Amino acid sequence: MEFAELIKTPRVDNVVLHRPFYPAVEGTLCLTGHHLILSSRQDNMEELWLLHSNIDAIDKRFVGSLGTIIIKCKDFRIIQLDIPGMEECLNIASSIEALSTLDSVTLMYPFFYRPMFEVIEDGWHSFLPEQEFELYSSATSEWRLSYVNKEFAVCPSYPPTVIVPKSIDDEALRKVAAFRHGGRFPVLSYYHKKNGMVIMRSGQPLTGTNGRRCKEDEKLINATLRAGKRGYLIDTRSLNVAQQARAKGGGFEQEAHYPQWRRIHKSIERYHVLQESLIKLVDACNEQTHNMDRWLGKLEASNWLTHIKEILTTACLAAQCIDREGASVLIHGTEGTDSTLQVTSLAQIILEPRSRTIRGFEALIEREWLQAGHPFQQRCAQSAYCNSKQKWEAPVFLLFLDCVWQILRQFPCSFEFNEHFLIMLFEHAYASQFGTFLGNNESERCKLKLQQKTMSLWSWVNRPSELSKFTNPLFEANNLVIWPSVAPQSLQLWEGIFLRWSRSSKYLDEAYEEMVNIIEYNKELQAKVNILRRQLAELETDDGLRESP
Repeated sequence: MEFAELIKTPRVDNVVLHRPFYPAVEGTLCLTGHHLILSSRQDNMEELWLLHSNIDAIDKRFVGSLGTIIIKCKDFRIIQLDIPGMEECLNIASSIEALSTLDSVTLMYPFFYRPMFEVIEDGWHSFLPEQEFELYSSATSEWRLSYVNKEFAVCPSYPPTVIVPKSIDDEALRKVAAFRHGGRFPVLSYYHKKNGMVIMRSGQPLTGTNGRRCKEDEKLINATLRAGKRGYLIDTRSLNVAQQARAKGGGFEQEAHYPQWRRIHKSIERYHVLQESLIKLVDACNEQTHNMDRWLGKLEASNWLTHIKEILTTACLAAQCIDREGASVLIHGTEGTDSTLQVTSLAQIILEPRSRTIRGFEALIEREWLQAGHPFQQRCAQSAYCNSKQKWEAPVFLLFLDCVWQILRQFPCSFEFNEHFLIMLFEHAYASQFGTFLGNNESERCKLKLQQKTMSLWSWVNRPSELSKFTNPLFEANNLVIWPSVAPQSLQLWEGIFLRWSRSSKYLDEAYEEMVNIIEYNKELQAKVNILRRQLAELETDDGLRESP
């Protein structure tokens, strides 16, 4: 298919653009295969380059021969184009609709994007499982790398390489995979060096109504326990939902077969419940009401902060089991690709200082989201504005980023990255020139040959010129476990995401710049103090030598 077939009118003059925080500007609108571009001849006016994949929905209005297109973006921005001529307006609208809903992944912009920057680091090879395993292997010899999933034959949503107990062979892993939803047998998610406890993750066991069991599964899970120790099974479904799953062939671990494990149900919502929550929240944030009761009512009705609280509470529970109880944890819901990953990754941010650094956080996203099989292509296909609701969309990753922001806000000096880093990741998960978030799992990415045909997001982010934008000036390495408050009073609406297009951040940005300047000035003064101290010490030494006989 040629993009030209979808572009009925490639160019229109005298189009007026309205967008947040900018004056209206008149210019020429151009459509390409991947971008909507508005270029103005006015001096100092920034051009608009908008990826079609960032467009969530469009509305059309007509007054006489003047047409207006309202573009609603996946990053929650709303843009208005006033286009002279009804035919041109209709043509532009239908072209945008076609180009923003392309079915084929290989027609998306990452396959056509050619970087204008020098590639210092190949991001596709920055966070390989082998490299992550090396960090653990120095502290323990109880785990091994398994290549049982080399051709994605055992589990299509797992990477080719996983970390499993050394005492469990690959043949046993195949049997366990047949007993777990989607073949997602328990694998190592995190090793706590302080006490040797671990977090594992998996899909639900396929116990069914007959109470089916798998001896190899029981052996694998028990292999993580120390003598005389108990473990915790954290199920991210309510007990009722888990029991209902048995009728469909799923289920949960029976106490009789896992006597050393205590099962805890912590219900975390998923799918359409989360999507509807996001839609309600964005609607509330866009409403220009000055009525306090109405605003607070709509914010509460969205349940967004309730979901944040549920996820953070479960992550804190998992972290407490590891650090305070000295017990290992297995986490799963149904598939193990959504709420499970939210909990395992947030628990690591609480427990592991490395996960609070820029590279450590990137490694966490690679390991616990991309390689772990979170279906980004499905979940992020649409955002808060799209009218045609599919079954699979859900802001699972955005909720995770929001939870990270809540912890960052409570511990502003413990994170090497800033809020802009989290916002950037949100934007690229929904629409990007990079191939990192394309596909639903490693198997799909392999078939698409993303490493050969697209650029990794990390290749761009980890350049010094970009890193400086995402570095937290307040950061001081904190090697302690951090315990966020999950009390309702401690959780706030993330204005940097949900209010950034309705409220100017000009003064906050200015305050941030001033803070950076003060910190830099303080460092300069500290350096001068250190020099003066050294000089004083040298002078005192010289005086002592002169006085000695």
